[in-house]
Amino acid sequence: MKFRHLLLLITALSAFDAAAKEALTVLTAYPEPVVAHFETAFERDNPDIDLQILWRQHDALAYLRKPAQGGVDVYWAASLRNFLQLKQEGAWQKLAVNRNGLADNLGALPLADPDGYYCATEMAGFGFGVNPAYLQKQGLPLPKSWLDLADSRYSGHIAMPTPSKRGNFAPLMIDSVLQQYGWEAGWALLAEIAANAQLLSPGPAFITDSIGTGERGIVPAIDFFVASAQANGAPLQMIYPESVAYSPAHIAITASTQHAKASQRFVDFVLSEAGQKQLFHPDIRKLPVRAAVYAHKPAGYFDPFAAAEKHPPVYDRAATLQRVGLTKALFELLLVEPHDNAQRLWRQLREQETQGRAKTDGKIAEIRRLLTTPPIDANAAGDSKTQHIFMKRSHEDDADAEQQAQQLERVWRAEIEERYRKAEQLLEH
Repeated sequence: MKFRHLLLLITALSAFDAAAKEALTVLTAYPEPVVAHFETAFERDNPDIDLQILWRQHDALAYLRKPAQGGVDVYWAASLRNFLQLKQEGAWQKLAVNRNGLADNLGALPLADPDGYYCATEMAGFGFGVNPAYLQKQGLPLPKSWLDLADSRYSGHIAMPTPSKRGNFAPLMIDSVLQQYGWEAGWALLAEIAANAQLLSPGPAFITDSIGTGERGIVPAIDFFVASAQANGAPLQMIYPESVAYSPAHIAITASTQHAKASQRFVDFVLSEAGQKQLFHPDIRKLPVRAAVYAHKPAGYFDPFAAAEKHPPVYDRAATLQRVGLTKALFELLLVEPHDNAQRLWRQLREQETQGRAKTDGKIAEIRRLLTTPPIDANAAGDSKTQHIFMKRSHEDDADAEQQAQQLERVWRAEIEERYRKAEQLLEH
């Protein structure tokens, strides 16, 4: 009987303790191992708050559009599109963040909303996952830039993700190349890299598997994929090119929250030195946005602020979002659909170039132009109507947009096929 009374007392005290705490709901797409570290550290320092995690990924936007925003207090995720759209809808309240020690920009990359409604909490960098032992065995140097990947020496040694088939990161990464090198030169560079590469098809395998197993030596990737493979014992290395493009995650407080002070305390913690140091944990391995914490980084950990002093980032992810659907479609038409034929033509072209014909034969330059030029120029790609068609097709499953996109694709495909036909004729004569 005494045991039963003790059990009832413990249960009652536990219920009282839970009721005494202020509940704070954070909606996130971060995996459980990442959130668990922040949850433990935050609740340790804030014992009066009961942090409740709500996981949503592809349906986060719809969830936050529910009445009272689904009861969510804080949104913390990498989907910049959601933050931008919901800002336009008045879904956020302004943050009261002390930005001392927090940069507003890293090169061209904004780290805070200029109006103060959301801000970056960490960054992931684009670059190359490599298998050093594989490259050493093949007598190949470690690549240092995207230009290196176009070198014919790397032909057959690259695995390349395709934007239409490999998650949310690949379209952003591809467009970062276009921003860095320019529209025409960027597509020319991507065409040569694709000619050297195996294009990864959709499937359950991680993009790093092909280099982890030694099937290939290089894969363009986002750094946390490589970090995850390393944590699981894969003998890989992450190389950040010059300059690096980043994909930041952001945080915001909902306009309808009933827990504004507790929400602000969570945001402050994530951005504090203690919160930012959590990102160094082997289960997380993200890049903090507070420069000072890199003084405490693990050995060999990449420092984007130090890198930016030599090579400031030129990539602005917000600009990418306007044309990402268009970029995906063009990559498919220009580099994926004709891939087998393109590789064959590039082999012939490079053979002729090694024979010295490039110096005396203007035909070589014309063949290169035919194999690398996208079917629309930068001005046409910047047309808001065209961008909107492919955006609605990708994100709204719009039947009219799909029909319009297919009509444009038919014209572009025919133009690309004609260019390849002309390139083949020139190579044969």
